[in-house]
Amino acid sequence: MDSLMSTIINHNQQFVDNKDYEQYLTTRFPDKKMVIVTCMDTRLTELLPRAMNLRNGDAKIIKNAGAVVTHPFGSIMRSIIVAVYELQAKEIFVVGHHQCGMIGLNAPEVLEKAKERGVTEEMIETLHHAGIDLARFLRGFDDVQDSVLSSVKLIRNHPLLPKNLPVHGLIIHPETGKLDVVDNGYDWGTKTSV
Repeated sequence: MDSLMSTIINHNQQFVDNKDYEQYLTTRFPDKKMVIVTCMDTRLTELLPRAMNLRNGDAKIIKNAGAVVTHPFGSIMRSIIVAVYELQAKEIFVVGHHQCGMIGLNAPEVLEKAKERGVTEEMIETLHHAGIDLARFLRGFDDVQDSVLSSVKLIRNHPLLPKNLPVHGLIIHPETGKLDVVDNGYDWGTKTSV
């Protein structure tokens, strides 16, 4: 029986040999000069670009669980900063989605599943004693709109980003692709508070 890896590698060889890659050729600079922070949900893989009228090369897309930006100096923010200053991005879109798996994520349940897969109680205790707050680290959110707005606020107020950079917040429906604007970054300059 073929493994997933061998199936992928066999397909890849044909993909390269047939020059199927040619239809995807583009540069490293996003044609639409935008960065999208979105969820890793499989329903969004093809739906989100189509719903936003994006083709290969139009945007830098950063994915993580829940489209959440939690740390001002973490890898998500570093990617955004690099996209703005090195890859010519001019706008940022945070796109959460309805029915997200991060809604109500329960850290104790995740840790129980980790233990079932071989992570020891001793390791969890070691992390706890090292000051790692696993409950906070594995915390989800209760409301997707609040989560998107929180991420938008963190990005918008980052000290290393220009104050006139539009940062938008949207929510996509994972079945229909309908986009709802929860924060229009063009309006932000006219508001007195975030």
